[in-house]
Amino acid sequence: MKKTIAVIAIVAGMASTPALAQDRNAASGGLYVGALGGYEGLNVDSDDGSVQADADSVVYGITAGYDLSLGNAFVGVEGEISTSDNSAEFPGSFAGARDGLDADGQYYLGARAGVALTPGIAAYGKVGYTSLDTRAFTTAGSLSELDENADGLRFGGGLQVQLPGPLEARLEYRRSRYSDVADSDFGDATTDQVVAGLGVRF
Repeated sequence: MKKTIAVIAIVAGMASTPALAQDRNAASGGLYVGALGGYEGLNVDSDDGSVQADADSVVYGITAGYDLSLGNAFVGVEGEISTSDNSAEFPGSFAGARDGLDADGQYYLGARAGVALTPGIAAYGKVGYTSLDTRAFTTAGSLSELDENADGLRFGGGLQVQLPGPLEARLEYRRSRYSDVADSDFGDATTDQVVAGLGVRF
């Protein structure tokens, strides 16, 4: 009887080992909130597409979302608010009505999906709706400033790393594209961002 109990215990232990390994490789799920910061590049086209303006800035913000764990993969929804001090000014030879564009806040709501690469490390992609808070200006002040929110699409991807306890770090690249910016005074605008983030998962 003792031998039978011992054999059952050994078999049960061997059967549970793969399950434990699978749990260690499982993608994280649940609610999370975090802060992020990094680099933003802004590119703006003139209305006729003949001239471009570029600028660089620091970007920072907060993010929150929910992930549903599917074993070694996950799907989720995410929202974000970020801000920067980017200001793109066209060359002096540009004869358009507006001389430049300030990009202030960006608002994002979208979906993401990923897969665990190793225990504690996952890769993911994301896509969703984004809105850019803009201010079109003239350097001579001949026209009043024009404030508007431009709608666009954001896509990107990154890596997230589970840290001790509930902490989680991520490194992410994303591109956002906006059309007919500042009440069509400009053509398209794009932002390219590389950010690092630190969050807490619940």
